[in-house]
Amino acid sequence: MTSAPAPLCLALFQPEIPQNAGTMLRLCACLGLDAALIEPAAFPITDRHFRRAGLDYLDHVSIMRHASWRAFEDWRATSRRRLLLLSTGGCTAYADFAFRSGDILMVGRESAGASPEAHAAADARLRIPMRAGLRSLNVAVAAAMVLGEALRQIDGFASADAEGEVP
Repeated sequence: MTSAPAPLCLALFQPEIPQNAGTMLRLCACLGLDAALIEPAAFPITDRHFRRAGLDYLDHVSIMRHASWRAFEDWRATSRRRLLLLSTGGCTAYADFAFRSGDILMVGRESAGASPEAHAAADARLRIPMRAGLRSLNVAVAAAMVLGEALRQIDGFASADAEGEVP
């Protein structure tokens, strides 16, 4: 893992499905992003499904664990970073949003999204335009789509390529 600051952070709000959480942390490892895990999670971090989805990539991602929403918000206030909430009820299509280096993209629980407090605290609420009548994408797929656009906008892929390969 490199000591250079990551261009973005992916925050998982009280994740419920270990395979999704492991997949998103693996995504962060591969793209050189930080991750924040806002507890409580619905599974122990030692869960075999979580570990299996993350494989050995979990050793290559910086994961900040926050014991609660309040602890996460205290950390975010200190770090002075924008919080961008990915939500089916978001007002702005993610491709129309201007991302900045240092942004935190947050995804909510698979069953219920993020809390009202998270919605109120968000600097922007982003959505993925979808066909009418369909509820949502898998949270890991949605995170990958939006992070890809954010990295494209801030030229963040160049910094990931410079780090070399993960063994």
